[in-house]
Amino acid sequence: MKIATDIGGTFTDLVFTDEQGNLHFDKGHTTPGHFEDGILHVLRRHVTEQSLVESFIHGSTVIINTLTERKGGVVGLITTKGFRDVLEIARGNRPDLYNFKYNKPAPFVERYLRQEIDERIDFKGNIMKALNIDDVAPLVNKFKALGVEAIAISFIHGYKNPMHERQLKEEILKIWPEVYITLSSETIKEYREYERTNTTVLNSYVKPIAHAYLKSLQEKLGTIGITEHLKIMQSNGGTTSFDKAMELPINLVESGPVAGMFGAAKLGQLLNESNIIAFDVGGTTAKCSLITDGKVNVTTDYYIEKNDKFAGYPIKTPVVDIVEIGNGGGSIARVDQFGSLKVGPDSAGANPGPVAYGLGNTQPTITDANVYLGRLSLANFDHPVAINKIEEALMQSIAKPFNVTAEEAAQGILDIANSNMLNALKLISIRKGYDPAEFTMVAFGGGGPLHAIHLAQELGMKKVIIPYGSSVFSALGMMMTEYRQDYIQTNLLNFHKDHLAEIQRNMAEVMQKAYAEAPFAQEHYHVEMNYDLRYKGQEHTVKLNSSNDCLDEAELQCLTTAFHIKHQQEFSFELPQTPIELVNLHVTIYGKDEAIQFKELDFSHIDSTTCMKSTRRLYVKHTGWVDVNVYDQQKLVPGYVIQGPAIVESPSSTVVIYDKQSIAMDKYGNLIVEMEGK
Repeated sequence: MKIATDIGGTFTDLVFTDEQGNLHFDKGHTTPGHFEDGILHVLRRHVTEQSLVESFIHGSTVIINTLTERKGGVVGLITTKGFRDVLEIARGNRPDLYNFKYNKPAPFVERYLRQEIDERIDFKGNIMKALNIDDVAPLVNKFKALGVEAIAISFIHGYKNPMHERQLKEEILKIWPEVYITLSSETIKEYREYERTNTTVLNSYVKPIAHAYLKSLQEKLGTIGITEHLKIMQSNGGTTSFDKAMELPINLVESGPVAGMFGAAKLGQLLNESNIIAFDVGGTTAKCSLITDGKVNVTTDYYIEKNDKFAGYPIKTPVVDIVEIGNGGGSIARVDQFGSLKVGPDSAGANPGPVAYGLGNTQPTITDANVYLGRLSLANFDHPVAINKIEEALMQSIAKPFNVTAEEAAQGILDIANSNMLNALKLISIRKGYDPAEFTMVAFGGGGPLHAIHLAQELGMKKVIIPYGSSVFSALGMMMTEYRQDYIQTNLLNFHKDHLAEIQRNMAEVMQKAYAEAPFAQEHYHVEMNYDLRYKGQEHTVKLNSSNDCLDEAELQCLTTAFHIKHQQEFSFELPQTPIELVNLHVTIYGKDEAIQFKELDFSHIDSTTCMKSTRRLYVKHTGWVDVNVYDQQKLVPGYVIQGPAIVESPSSTVVIYDKQSIAMDKYGNLIVEMEGK
């Protein structure tokens, strides 16, 4: 068996293969507080101690939840003398421009826990002042007295020369061997003092929690015989071992969601769709990402909690470029203090969940609106659903304040949710210079297929793909990933042939480190190069990808031309006479794991004449209640085309299509929705 599990805010998903390589799916309720229990519950239905498990891949929201809920360990920061307040100074960014009472993000480490030590290294990596070892013991004793659980060490120019950081770590461990320590030089080798220090601090903040969680999961997996080949999904779209994840858990900040984006790219390659908008709606959030020329975009300019009113916290590690909003099936609808209808970001979660779950919630959610309007089948819930309770919740919370019907209240909830999701989709496409009409949407997650058709039509898109296993597609994406590690090194050099030899030397150093740390033989990996470039005198960079791991004059010229074009696309101007500067070298090493592949399904046993199972009343905006045909997705075969309006459903996902739209299944089990323009 190959196994992948993904913990979401509401459901825990499982995907596994049998001896013949066939895929199987399952879902269970997430168990907040003890997430590993939810994994064990769903695994025990299919895995025994006698099962031969070839690999186990895990994706989790534990790290991001720890950060957003402020439930990490007590962190002490040690930095170069004179730089204690880097976290406090932060950046001058003020998103809420006209709010004169605006406050910067409060540091995760309070000032009394930020300590200095005498040392200094310059920007070239030369030692200007040696580390004062005599200061170490008093600092350690002070941290012990203050209840510190983890230490972050971030020295000025530590990215260029890590000697002092490593020295300090050795001295601390002699005195306090059990403390968790994070070095900035082991976390990130990029400049930008604030971002590097904050990333180091956040790694220390989540390290005790991540260590305890992964250890507990490891032990509980052992009770059903899963003891080897344990991997975890990283934010960069690759996998790593549990041991490495315990050391650098900040690399797991978007562990679960990125797998679905990677799976969407793989599916696009299979179906000759190189430009994709990947769209994932779960129980708590909606996420989207842009895939161009078949490649998932990875960035190191990632923030948590950033919005139009708050600067957020930078995490300078490689993360698949995702926009995420608090709109999922469990997102709560309410009327705010100003009398406006709001949906999310608060979620009913797994417990009590939507009103439809019957566990005591009285506030309507997106799921409740979909149920009430006939978009979701009552038979697909694992318990009886009381429509009268949903109607009561809609009337009390939404309909009465606006003096509308329950149907109009439910439709209003969907309109607001769709508007929020549409804004997120525009952020990754239109706002970055891309026309969505030139892309195909791949929609997944429990709610993705339910909302994608309307959103794609609003964006002028012509095709939506609902992948096979769409409700557990993030877990499925994990089974298609490879080992991946990113090595990024700041090297400020003119990107010109006169400096080619120096750039090549720096490239060789970074690649040598990547090769040395790879856990497999040379014939089992491949390397990809990225260059962060900017016009000299600018602040921000453009990332360019190159499949050529050797930079010669011809490649340098190609990249120079590509830079001008991409700068024009991203920033709407180019400066062809201005020198170009190399900021970072970014080497990515991939391990050629035996990832599963999409395969053609056997439809020979399916009688498609029975695929229409019933009719159902569906509420259509501006029209009212209409009767539509409902089709069983599990009884569709390639070549059978359904014209809208219609509903196609499986036990864990639903697609609603309207007039001038059609849906058909391909030979891989994907649903292909074709539509006319607006």
